[in-house]
Amino acid sequence: MPKLLANDIAEPLRGKYVDLLQRIGSAESALVAFSGGVDSALLAFLAHQVLGERALAITADSPSVPRRQLEEAARFATTLGLPHEIISTDEVDDPQYQENAGNRCFFCKTELYGKMQQMAKERGYEVVLDGTNADDGGDHRPGMTAAEEHDVQSPLLLAGMGKADIRSLSKLAALPTWDKPASACLASRVAYGIEVTSEVLSRIEQGEEAVRALGFLQFRVRHHGDLVRIEVSPDELERALDSQMAARFVGVFKELGYAFVSLDLEGYRSGSLNAALVQISEPAE
Repeated sequence: MPKLLANDIAEPLRGKYVDLLQRIGSAESALVAFSGGVDSALLAFLAHQVLGERALAITADSPSVPRRQLEEAARFATTLGLPHEIISTDEVDDPQYQENAGNRCFFCKTELYGKMQQMAKERGYEVVLDGTNADDGGDHRPGMTAAEEHDVQSPLLLAGMGKADIRSLSKLAALPTWDKPASACLASRVAYGIEVTSEVLSRIEQGEEAVRALGFLQFRVRHHGDLVRIEVSPDELERALDSQMAARFVGVFKELGYAFVSLDLEGYRSGSLNAALVQISEPAE
C-alpha cells in the first residue's frame, strides 16, 4: 500500500496534512463513511495509513446509490487493501425522505450515521468520521446537521482542507480518485417536492448510464416528473446540441417513460436544483 509522507508535500498544504493526520490519530479506532468519492476516498486511505486495521471504511448500499459508484468503492478498497464493509440503509422507506423537501439529505445521513454509530458501539470503534471538507459550507448541506447530531467528526473540514487540497494530496498519493468527477446520490437529481421512489431512482440511473454510453463524461440527469433535464459539461455542450445526438437523447428518455426531454443550455453545475430553494426562501417583491 502506498504511503503519503509529509516531506513530499510543499507548504502550506504540508501543514494542513500534518494537522489532518494528527486529528485522525487522536482516536484509537474509527469507522469512516466512504462513498467512493474523492473526499471520502482520501480520508479512508489516510485513516488506514494512521490507524491500520483499526480503521474500517463503511459504504452505504440503497436504491439511491448508483451500482457503478458502489462497485468503484469496493474496487478502491480492494486495490489499496483497506478494511471495508458495505451496509444496507433504508432511507428510501422513510416518508420524510420520500417527501423530498429541502432537507431530504438530513434524513439520508441520519439513517447512515445512526447505523454507523450503532455499529461503532457494538464493535468498539471510538469515532465515526466523514469526508466533509472546507468547501462544503457554501452550498445547501442538511447532511452536515445530521453529522453534528450524531457526533460524526469531519477531520478534512477541521484541518481546513478544500477540494483542491484533497485532489492535490490524492494525486501525490497516486489514488485513482484524484481526478474523479464530483458524484452524489441519485436522489440529488430529483427536483424538490417530487416524491423520491425506488422506481424514479432506477429511471435516473438507467438514463445516466445511457448518457455515459453516448460518450459524455461530466453530466447529470435531472428528474422533474414527466420532464427530464439533461446537464452536460460546457465543453461537451456543442456535441450534445447536434441534431442527431438530440434525437438519441429523445429515444433514450422516451423509452424510460419521460413525456418531455430537455437539454439545459447552462450546462452541468453541481447542486443546480438548490437554486429553487434560494428562490423559495427569498421574499416576494
